[in-house]
Amino acid sequence: MSDPRQSIGQRGERAVAAWLRRAGYTILAQNWRHRELGELDLVARHAGEIVFVEVRTRRGTLQQALGAALESVDERKRARLIALAQAYLDEHDLAGVPWRVDVAAVAWAGDTCAIRIVPNALEW
Repeated sequence: MSDPRQSIGQRGERAVAAWLRRAGYTILAQNWRHRELGELDLVARHAGEIVFVEVRTRRGTLQQALGAALESVDERKRARLIALAQAYLDEHDLAGVPWRVDVAAVAWAGDTCAIRIVPNALEW
């Protein structure tokens, strides 16, 4: 039996990947894993920039999901995201390529999904 949180998280990641594609992003990787540091939810390319997207999915309203998503990316998580981004760039020989980390807040209310992307999330 699968974990319900994992299932909703995977639904959120698929929804964000589809949203990014529609917005002109190219998805480079989904659930990219580094054996020591953890996992990047989505890696994309847009306008010459590598975009690492941390997806945070919640049930409820978009406002609730957005608040919970932003609160969940604390200093420790930010440091891990930076380390993972550097590991990805190193592994794929992308040194010198501009990059950023975005946070995607996903709200599920029944079968309806709302998404808000917070660009450059490490800067707020």
